[in-house]
Amino acid sequence: MEGHHKEEKTSDVQSPADPGHPVKCSPVIIDNIPLNGPTVNVLASENFIHQSMSIIVENAIKKATDVREKVCEWRSPEQLKELLDLELRDGGESESEILQRFKDAIRYSVKTSECLKFNELRSEHRDTTLGKWLPECFCSSDVEGHLMNPENKHLLRFSLPGGSMSNMYAVNLARYRCCPDIKENGLSAAPRLVMFTSQECHYSISKAAALLGIGTKNVYAIPSDERGKMIPSALEEQILSAKSEGAVPFMVNATAGTTVLGAFDPIDVIADICEKHNLWLHVDACWGGAALVSSKHKHLLKGIHRADSVAWNPHKMLMACLQCSAFMVRDKTSLLQRCHSARASYLFQQDKFYDVSYDTGDKSVQCSRKPDAFKIWLMWKALGSKELEQRVDRALAMARYLAEEIKKREGFRLLMEPEYANICFWYIPPSLQTLPDGPELWEKLHKVAPVIKERMMKKGSMMVGYQPHGEKANFFRMIIISPQVSRQDMDFVLDEINNLGKDL
Repeated sequence: MEGHHKEEKTSDVQSPADPGHPVKCSPVIIDNIPLNGPTVNVLASENFIHQSMSIIVENAIKKATDVREKVCEWRSPEQLKELLDLELRDGGESESEILQRFKDAIRYSVKTSECLKFNELRSEHRDTTLGKWLPECFCSSDVEGHLMNPENKHLLRFSLPGGSMSNMYAVNLARYRCCPDIKENGLSAAPRLVMFTSQECHYSISKAAALLGIGTKNVYAIPSDERGKMIPSALEEQILSAKSEGAVPFMVNATAGTTVLGAFDPIDVIADICEKHNLWLHVDACWGGAALVSSKHKHLLKGIHRADSVAWNPHKMLMACLQCSAFMVRDKTSLLQRCHSARASYLFQQDKFYDVSYDTGDKSVQCSRKPDAFKIWLMWKALGSKELEQRVDRALAMARYLAEEIKKREGFRLLMEPEYANICFWYIPPSLQTLPDGPELWEKLHKVAPVIKERMMKKGSMMVGYQPHGEKANFFRMIIISPQVSRQDMDFVLDEINNLGKDL
């Protein structure tokens, strides 16, 4: 370090052990970089955090849950680039400028806590927000360790970053059980493996097949009935067909709560087929899993106890803060660890002074993970099982109310009776109401929902999703989750759609 290391006269430096009493020490400078003392003004940082928290409370919590505020303040991507000044520069901005950036980011973001946001299969509520902030300040597996304990009746095996990752874990685990040599020898050690899933399944199943080298063509889509449920007889036919081709079936994915129709596959019957053919049964219950907390609606998942693995997202119906996902495995032979373990001795020492079963890292594909289980734990502690059950029951009751209102109103047509919290319907403007059912009506109706969606977004009054389904023209898909939602809000949604689209 000769020529680069110099010491100057002594100066006062704060002692980490006793910040109130500075100590005398000689400054050390290496490569013109002073190394004595902190470079961050702690008091200024604390003041900045306090100001930031005030902005969050006022703008991201109070205003975001006020029905009088806009769900979104629409700006195009080009406008946002200018408004938010996304360019990065050599010099940092002032504290006041950063706080303004903070306000602008909140202002132009979609208010995910707003009760008139029915766009996706998730929402957030302000009573869960603390569970989102605290994990950013610490990293602890204690809560996950408790929720993973087999003696805990509220069992969560593993927390993962989203349902797509949970479904990928299921595919990988099922494949490992079928062909454990793949872990060391790669795909050359495996025959042609095939898996089966409903045509209504989440796209993450095909993504997992692509990512893991199974191939999307080896994902057999099983036909569904008119309500979107997998047809078990068709499943067995395709299993037998795959075997006759020389392929090796290894897994079936059943869906509990499909994304569009909210359909629940007949898990019990599918489990019979899986046992008969020795196939891993995974249930993607990311959306519909919350029905299990309701004694009134848990029948929707009849047979789920027979699944080999289950994916569930508390950040959906239960409104835990994003992201909060659970992956549950019935296996008792450490299959998850054997499948994913790399036995890194610099991390997972087996001679630690505490119970090493709390070291869950070697079961995960990731190394660093946030303690997302804390979010559902804190929310469950705060609300209790009864309140969570009431939220699910109320959401599904509200869905039934909306369905009945749709059937009463001229210009609205229900796609099907809802089984869960998905309400699918068409809005038919007055200009199309005299047309008979046929190609002309459906072709014109297909263009209606996108225009209404654009108008509601730019007005900021609410958010409701739309999509086509098979041969069906675009329709609206309402997702009811928030306990803030009232009957009056449902009426407003239908009134607003009519007001936005009656001139089409």
